[in-house]
Amino acid sequence: MEEGQNIEYKRIWKDEYLQWICGFANAQGGKLYIGIDDDQTIVGLKNVHRLMEDIPNKIVSALGIVCDVNLHEQGDKQYIEIVVTPSNMPIAYKGEYHYRSGATKQQLKGVALQEFILKKMGRSWNDTLIENSSLEMIDRDAIEYFLRQGVKRKRLSPEALSYSTEKVLENLQLITDDGKLNNAAILLFGKNPQKSFVSSIFRIGRFGKNESDLISQDTIEGNIIQMADRIIDVLKNKYLISPVHYEGMVRVEPLEIPEDALREILYNAICHKDYSGSHIQMRVFNDRITLWNPGMLPMGLTIEDLLVEHSSQPRNKLLANAFFKAGFIETWGRGINKIKEEFEKVKLDLPIFEEKQGGFMVTINRAKDVQRILGIPSSTPQVSPMYPPSTPHVDKLLLTFGIEYLSIAEIMTLMGLRDRKSFRANYLNPAIDKGFVEMLYPEQVKHPKQKYRLTVMGLGYRDTLQAKQDR
Repeated sequence: MEEGQNIEYKRIWKDEYLQWICGFANAQGGKLYIGIDDDQTIVGLKNVHRLMEDIPNKIVSALGIVCDVNLHEQGDKQYIEIVVTPSNMPIAYKGEYHYRSGATKQQLKGVALQEFILKKMGRSWNDTLIENSSLEMIDRDAIEYFLRQGVKRKRLSPEALSYSTEKVLENLQLITDDGKLNNAAILLFGKNPQKSFVSSIFRIGRFGKNESDLISQDTIEGNIIQMADRIIDVLKNKYLISPVHYEGMVRVEPLEIPEDALREILYNAICHKDYSGSHIQMRVFNDRITLWNPGMLPMGLTIEDLLVEHSSQPRNKLLANAFFKAGFIETWGRGINKIKEEFEKVKLDLPIFEEKQGGFMVTINRAKDVQRILGIPSSTPQVSPMYPPSTPHVDKLLLTFGIEYLSIAEIMTLMGLRDRKSFRANYLNPAIDKGFVEMLYPEQVKHPKQKYRLTVMGLGYRDTLQAKQDR
């Protein structure tokens, strides 16, 4: 049998192999064979009878556990089998915690160690109680949103709409009999979850040529049960585009990323995030979009496992339960397959999933037509033919400001202009007509507080102009 999650072969005994026994005990258990090579060739042992006495004693002394140590023979060669059963308690070797994952041994540190110890104790981060907490910290609007979503998706019965806040929290295991709330309750439905969990925000950044070229950014706060809706609204309004096409006589403007797949990606990032770590980060570039959330995959689960049928192993079980009841996620580990199916429907490149920088990253390559609209510079920089013809005046305007709304007076000050009538005629109105600039109040052109900013197309055209200048 080849080496794997539960099997390890060693030619000779070394005391450092107590780390492997520690790893087996902390994971699913396993067998360590001494006197067998990696290719499963039996090489035999010398002083085997002494080892049969020393190894059990060293295991008990160093790890505090008892293992079966068996002697086997094949021909004239003898080898030892050490059978390790999984421990209900965390096992340490010289103050270090080791864990068997696949065919490797890992030393647990930091957040991974914290999660491991909590799990062994039958606890998790999201069910840890918050002292001095009460129902006053819960937002009833968030509770009602959750109930409506659950009923709509038939995960909750219609009568749930009349449930009290306390009953909802009790059903979701978010409150104790004496009224104390746990971490998950505040994250899901809290009025101000960021007060207790600073990293529970979601940050979006729009970048130009590289990660040092930050154009604009937004921070999404509030409870996490409604967070995906808020993120989608911001992405639609400021960061993503909806390429126009016609189906017969009908004008169709689907979001550049299939919205169902985008929501699945967001729900998974929010639900499975390590909330003791950093915040979730989405970076929007001309050619790609990346989403990174802190927290590696559960031990024993690999990227390859995600891409095939696999069991669901949520990091935050209480959060996952609430998201399931709201109809946002499944319990069968089908999230990645759903994302793939949605991308395949519209013939887009599948997202790339990888573990990176202590977290999980999804990279979405933007479609070629989207990249053309955004005007990614070619090897010989020139204005993309996807853009309408421009003028030097409009070009100068676009190079002046960005995605933040500014008044006419503020823009003219930045450009060093004084003639308001000339500014409107030569700069602003032509830029609006070409779709490069949009108004804060498009239905009320003469609104007293009217302001302007670049559209996504305007930003892309501006990036092309800047690239041309840099050359």
